[in-house]
Order: sequence, then C-alpha cells, then structure tokens
Amino acid sequence: MTTNILRPRGRPRRFDPDEAVAKARRLFHARGYDAVSVSDLTEALGINPPSFYAAFGSKAGLYARAIRHYNETAAIPLPEILRPDRPVAECLAALLEEAARNYAADPVATGCLVLEGTRCNDPEARGAARAANLAAEDVIRSYIAARHPEEAECLTDFVSTTMTGLSAKARNGYGLDRLLAIARLASLALALALSK
Repeated sequence: MTTNILRPRGRPRRFDPDEAVAKARRLFHARGYDAVSVSDLTEALGINPPSFYAAFGSKAGLYARAIRHYNETAAIPLPEILRPDRPVAECLAALLEEAARNYAADPVATGCLVLEGTRCNDPEARGAARAANLAAEDVIRSYIAARHPEEAECLTDFVSTTMTGLSAKARNGYGLDRLLAIARLASLALALALSK
C-alpha cells in the first residue's frame, strides 16, 4: 500500500536567531522580563525548549541579547543628541524630551527596556540591564564632564533619575504630553544648575 503524503516543496524554513532576538525583545519590552516565561518565548519564536536552550543558553542569555538589539535599534541615540557644538543644558533637555517620546512611542511596549530591566528579579538579567544602563550613564557623565567637570556626577544622577521616572510613568500609563511636561520641568532645573 502506498500513501501520498504531501510535503512542502523546498527546504524547511530555518530558525533565524536575529529575528528571534527581535521578537523576544518586543515581548520582554511589552511584558517585562519577569512576566515572560520560557514557554512564552518558545511559543512566540516557534521553537521547542531544547532548540531554545541550544540557541540562547537561558532566558537571561536571550534577554542580554535582546538588550544589545534594543541598544542597536531602538534606544535613545546618545551620540546624536549629546553634541559638543551645542550647550550642555540644551542637549540634556533634548535628551529628556527624546526619552519622553521614545518611552511613549509604542503603546504596547512603553518605557525603557533597559531601565525597567534593572528592577527584574533574575540576578543575571538584572546585571545585563544594569551594565547597559551604567554604560549609558558613562556616556552622559563624560559629555557633561568635558565642559562642567565639577557638576558631572550630580547632573548625571539627576538626568538618570529623571529618565528612570519617565520610564516608570510611561509604564504606568502616562501619555506623551505628561511625559514631555515632566522632561521640560527637569530641563529648567538643569539650565538653572548649569547657569551658576
């Protein structure tokens, strides 16, 4: 007896790790690291658990790759905003406004993937998020220190704290208008601090 089983023509579709990282990034950003399970990830990526672990090592390993992807594709472009040919206060104001816009841009994935990840429960994932956050803070601190070395530490702390607050408020449902109002108020404080 013979059976005619129809099989798709051509080679089977291959797993694309870069595409998987992009999908996982959106899922982590929308739900937060702690709320995404390995089962959620394997279902979204269309792979089984052994393939998942072979490709990424762990959920935290995939998250670290998702953070790198976010930094390369969706994070705030610090070098474009923090320009040496413009006043520091003006650039920091632009940074805060860009943060507000960025954090409110996607109604499904509000806030900052990195900043929100710094509070997750998994130590490895939290460490990856904190490393990315500290790297961004170092860029901001170096930018300020080039012209205002004595204020660099305090102003970096203020900018970072404001960005963390903007991210949290975006996650809590604040719209763009409210986030921009917060960013602009913080910008007034920066301008005042740098005018002394």
